[in-house]
Amino acid sequence: MRVDRKTFRRLVREAVASLPPELLARVHNVDIVIESRPTARDRKLAGIGPNDLLLGLYHGIPLTHRGENYNLVAPDKISIYHEHIEAICNSEDEVREQVRKTVLHELGHYFGIDDDRLEELGMG
Repeated sequence: MRVDRKTFRRLVREAVASLPPELLARVHNVDIVIESRPTARDRKLAGIGPNDLLLGLYHGIPLTHRGENYNLVAPDKISIYHEHIEAICNSEDEVREQVRKTVLHELGHYFGIDDDRLEELGMG
């Protein structure tokens, strides 16, 4: 399902805005960016091959791994991959739901939750 960039950006903003305020209040110094597709470096970081889909990627140090010397650092980044999400969706509603799920998944990594636990929580 093709969704233009403006609509996709709106769906990402909606996903972030839908988060509970108490959760959103704990998110600091993180940029959420939309990228067309992952780079070779992103794929390597995610441990996937060149033909695998990657919907999102958290670039940073999870809250649970930050020590007392963690300060004056560039923002962490969450990349949301537009074309890969489109590739698995058949309608705008499916894109909306997948964007939300992907944003939540990557924020889970920000909070230090690993893929196995995210899967258990239904956010895999």
